[in-house]
Amino acid sequence: MDTRISLCKIEVLIASPVRQKPAILQEFLWSLAQLETAGLKVAYAFIDDNDEESVLLKEFARRKDAVQILRGERAGTYRCDENTHYWQEDLIWRVAAYKNRFIKMAREGDFDYLFLVDSDLVLHPRTLVHLVSLGKDVVSEVYWTRWQPGMPPLPQVWVNGQYRLYRAGRGEEPEAAEIARRQGEFLAMLQRPGTYKVGGLGGCTLISRRAIALGVSFGEIYNLGLIGEDRHFCIRAAALGLELYADTHYPPYHIYRESELAGLRVYKEQFFSRSQEQVNPGERPTRAGKGSRITLAMLVRNEAGRYLRRVLAHAAQYIDGAVILDDASDDNTVEVCREVLRDVPLVLVSNKTPSFHNEAVLRRQLWNLAIENDPDWVLILDADEIFEDRAVKELRELAANPDAEVLAFRLYDMWDETHYREDTWWRAHHYYRPFMVRYLPGFRYEWRETPQHCGRFPKNIANLRWVTSPLRVKHLGWMKPADRLAKYYRYKKLDPGGHYGIREQYLSILDPKPNLVPWDNE
Repeated sequence: MDTRISLCKIEVLIASPVRQKPAILQEFLWSLAQLETAGLKVAYAFIDDNDEESVLLKEFARRKDAVQILRGERAGTYRCDENTHYWQEDLIWRVAAYKNRFIKMAREGDFDYLFLVDSDLVLHPRTLVHLVSLGKDVVSEVYWTRWQPGMPPLPQVWVNGQYRLYRAGRGEEPEAAEIARRQGEFLAMLQRPGTYKVGGLGGCTLISRRAIALGVSFGEIYNLGLIGEDRHFCIRAAALGLELYADTHYPPYHIYRESELAGLRVYKEQFFSRSQEQVNPGERPTRAGKGSRITLAMLVRNEAGRYLRRVLAHAAQYIDGAVILDDASDDNTVEVCREVLRDVPLVLVSNKTPSFHNEAVLRRQLWNLAIENDPDWVLILDADEIFEDRAVKELRELAANPDAEVLAFRLYDMWDETHYREDTWWRAHHYYRPFMVRYLPGFRYEWRETPQHCGRFPKNIANLRWVTSPLRVKHLGWMKPADRLAKYYRYKKLDPGGHYGIREQYLSILDPKPNLVPWDNE
C-alpha cells in the first residue's frame, strides 16, 4: 500500500483529560464531531478520569476512527458547583501529568499539532482549521467565563503573572484609574476578531510539532509561585523562545456551570447555523453583491529565463485580469508578460529603479495597483509559484463562496519536477497561508514594516474570514542548483543575521542530501 498520501494532510491529535458531568460532556463531544477537518487528518486521545468509565466516550470512539481512551488515576475529588471550580494542588499536577502524556503521544506519533481542549467547551466548527491556518507554535482560541456569579465575563488568556489583564512595565505601579483603562483596552481588543500576542493562555490550545520538539511541558517549575499548570506551561514556552497567541475569530461556549447549558441553544443558533460568520458580523466591512472575479497580482524582476512563461500560461486559464509590477527588469520580462497574457486584461507598471532590497515597499505598491482596478479577489503569486492543474476549475468555485474573505493554501518547495523537500527547516507545506484575498473597500489594510519576509498581503487580513483549501501550490524556485545558490547569497547579503527569517534555514539551502518526498498528483 502506498502511504505517501498521508503526507498531503496535516496531522492533528485532539486530546482532552475528562472528568465531567455527562450532560456537559455530551455537548463537548457533539462539537468535536462537528469540527471541520478539510486538509487535516485527525486522531483523538482522552484520559477518562471519571470514577466510572464514561459511556459517552465509548460511544464517541465507536463513531470515529483513531480514538484512544486511557484510564486516569481517579484519585481524590474534584468539586465544582454553581459558584465556581475548586482546584487543589494535587489535582492540578495530576492534570498536568495527563497533558504531558498527550504531549508525549503527539511527539512519538509524529503529529504536526496537538490540540488540547477542555471537556466543558463547545467548539465552533471552524475552530481547528482556522487555528492550524495561523501557523503559530502556541495559540489558544479565546472563550469568556463568569468566574464567580455576578462577575463580568472574562477571557482565559491574560497579559502576565497569575492573571493580570493589563500591561505594565517591570516595577511600574499604575494608579487604579490607569489600571482600569489599560484592562479595558486589553478586553476590548479581545472582543474584536483577530490574533494577538499574549503572556498566558490555556483551555483550548493548539501546539505545534516545533514547540513540542523544543520541550514545552506542563510540569511544575519548582521555584515558580504561580498557581495552575497552564502558568508553568506558558513560562516554560516563553523561556524556550516561543511566542503565545490568542485568537478571537471563533470563541467556544464555556459550560462552566450546569446552569449554563440553558444558554447553549442561543450559541448554536448563532454559530452552527451560520458557521462562516464571525462574532460581530455587523461590525465587519461588507461588499454588496460580492463577485468572484479573480485578478492576478504579481511582482517580477528578471524572470524571463526562469518560470514566468509557464506560471502565467497556467494562471491565464482561470484569472479575469492581471496586474504586473516590474521592478526595473533588464531582460525581456515585460515582453513575456505581454505575450503570454495577450488575451487577458493587463495592467503592467515598470519601476525605473529597482527596490528589491525593500520587499515591503514593493508589496504595498503592488497591492495598491491591484485595488485601483476594484477587483473582487486579489490573487498574489510569485513568478515561480503555480497551482496544481485542478485549480483551473476549483479556484473559481472557491471564489464564488460569498462568505469567504481569505483563501489559504499550502505551498510545496519543489526540489525537482517530481519531488518536494521536507525536513526540519522545510515544512512550509504543513501550514496554510493566504494567496487570495477579497478586496473590501471599507477595510483599513495595515502592513508589516520589515524589508524582508513582510508578507505578500497586509498583516491584518488575519481579522477576516478564512477558508482553507486542499488545493496545493508548487514553489518552483528551488528546483535548480543555480537558483538555490543565488537565493543563498541573496539572503546572506540582505539578512545576514537572520533577523527577518531563520538563519538555520538559510544555511540549510545548500544541504547536498536533503530529504525529498515524491509529489503525488492525486
